[in-house]
Amino acid sequence: MSAYVILTLVAAAMVGFSAGALYLNASVVTAGLVRYGVPRSWWPWLATAKALGAVGLLVGLAVPAVGVAAGIGLVLYFTGAVATIVRARVFTHVPVPLFYAAPVVAALALGVTAT
Repeated sequence: MSAYVILTLVAAAMVGFSAGALYLNASVVTAGLVRYGVPRSWWPWLATAKALGAVGLLVGLAVPAVGVAAGIGLVLYFTGAVATIVRARVFTHVPVPLFYAAPVVAALALGVTAT
């Protein structure tokens, strides 16, 4: 199995887990969103964006353009998360979205160079 496939599976699993935690209103996720001032009405949309991104990464293993689009979308999502955390001045939480974005960026980089 190639590094690209492994990283894509890891990225999809991590982002999918994050989406599931938000769908289930896990306090470890929702407490931060409350602290950052993210409206509760946005939570299902944010969870859906992550879930679709995770699925898109997996589909991208068969249809590379979909994986690239999903990867770009997730990078933008996590960039927005970092901006939201910085705006809320909770600087110690910045590494969390970066942790989830790292395998996405790596998979995206490997996928783009492989095509």
